[in-house]
Amino acid sequence: MALSAAGLFAQEKPDARKEWLAGNYTRAIEICEEEIKVTPRNRDSYTVLCWALVDNKQYAEAEVRATAALKFAPEDVRIIEILGEAKYFLDKNGEALSLFQSYISLTREDATRLGRVYYMTGEIYIKQAKYEHADIALSMAVRLEPKMGSWWSRLGYAREMARDYRNAIVAYDKALQQNPALADAARGKSRCQSHL
Repeated sequence: MALSAAGLFAQEKPDARKEWLAGNYTRAIEICEEEIKVTPRNRDSYTVLCWALVDNKQYAEAEVRATAALKFAPEDVRIIEILGEAKYFLDKNGEALSLFQSYISLTREDATRLGRVYYMTGEIYIKQAKYEHADIALSMAVRLEPKMGSWWSRLGYAREMARDYRNAIVAYDKALQQNPALADAARGKSRCQSHL
C-alpha cells in the first residue's frame, strides 16, 4: 500500500471554532472570513465569526455581521443571541433586551449561553432601575451557573436596591462563598445588615 507525498503533507483544514475556544480571536475571524467567501450563507461560520468579534471587543462589526446573518437565518438562536450581546456591549439595551427575550423563548434550557443571557438581561434591568425584573433574570442566571460569584453579587445588589435586604444578604453570602475577595459583595452585605 503506497502513500502519496501529497497525502503525507496534506494540511488539516483550519478550525475557526477551535481557534476561538483557544482565545485566538483574530485567527478565528480570518478563518471565518475565508469560509464565508466560499459559502456566503454558512451559519456556523457567521456564528463563530460573531463570537470571536464580540470576544475581541469588536462589537460594532459583530452587530453588522450578525444582522447580515439574521437576514438569511432568522431562526438561528446562536445568531439571535450574539447579536443581542453585540447590542448589549454597544449600550443598545432596548434592542439587546428584545433579542435576549427572543433567544430565551426559542432556545433549550440547557443551552450553553443561556445563563450568560439571563445575566446580561439582569444587568440591563439594573440600568433601567427595574430591580424586581433584575432579580428574576439574575436568579435564573445563578440557577444555571451557580459558581459565578460576581453574578451572585449583582443579584444581591438588585435585591438591595429593591429593599429586599434579607434576600440580598443571602445572595451576597453566596457570592462570598464563591469568591471571598469580592469587595462589592462584602460592602453590600454590610449595607444590608445595617438596614435590619
